[in-house]
Amino acid sequence: MKLISIVIPAYNEGKNIPLVYAAIEKIFKSLGNNYDFEIMFVNDGSRDNSFEEIKKLAEKDARVKYINFSRNFGKEIATTAGINNCAGDACIMIDADLQHPAELIPEFIKKWEAGADVVVGIRKESKSDSELKKIGSRLFYKTLNRIAEMEIVPNSTDFRLIDRKVIEEFKRFTERGRMTRALIDWLGFRRDFIYFDARERINGTASYNFWKLAKLALDSFVSLSLLPLRLAGYLGIFIMVISGIMGTYIMIGKYFLHDAHGIWHLASTFSDAENLAIFIVFLVGIILVSLGLMALYVANIHREVIERPIYVIKDKKI
Repeated sequence: MKLISIVIPAYNEGKNIPLVYAAIEKIFKSLGNNYDFEIMFVNDGSRDNSFEEIKKLAEKDARVKYINFSRNFGKEIATTAGINNCAGDACIMIDADLQHPAELIPEFIKKWEAGADVVVGIRKESKSDSELKKIGSRLFYKTLNRIAEMEIVPNSTDFRLIDRKVIEEFKRFTERGRMTRALIDWLGFRRDFIYFDARERINGTASYNFWKLAKLALDSFVSLSLLPLRLAGYLGIFIMVISGIMGTYIMIGKYFLHDAHGIWHLASTFSDAENLAIFIVFLVGIILVSLGLMALYVANIHREVIERPIYVIKDKKI
């Protein structure tokens, strides 16, 4: 039998953990004796009874494994820990909130058996998403696909299957600020897709609020593309051209065409102090923008070179 690892990151999902376990167990019972499975829960520093619920399941079912973080490290890192420590011939990542339909697992496995190394779940619709979040998601994927080194399918999710050879390559990644699904896409390999409608969350609230999503987007832009850093140079060139044109315009209108009318009249009305102030403020703004962009990359380099562990495990059963 082939072993399928189910990786489930969990943060404050105490009420959902027994439900997602029951749903997965039911699915694999329907598959008969063709596949064995393990469920790898990663408790991401939950403040509720999530870890207690996971331990209860692990005590009665040897197929339930767990990793318990010492604190909250974030969903991307929790998913990474599950992938790094799973033992399956393939790994399926699924959210604990039951928004990813577990009944699609056999379809993921079928496409994997047909030759796909990565099977990606694409969300068609999410009933719980606000219009603002939908607009932000579309803008994020359009921007990322324009600046990144590879194409990321819009609305692709962490609900996906990856083959053992993909798992082994994924384990070589060392960066701290990461978007798991983007790194898997960066690896390449043969992909297939499954489209699904996301369900409403049954219990609890989403752990990814606006600020966490914004941070994930920013980390993705910095780690997957150098374009934001190049923008500083592009801005410098742009400002040089515009400043040269404006300076020539003011010089001609003020010093050579003293009685000018029409398009040259405005230039003649500026005092020397006003001209200087406009240029200084404008150029200071550009410098600050450029420094801000470079600071993002310096911060990213700093995170990598200090070589702290990506996560800290307090307890585990693997």
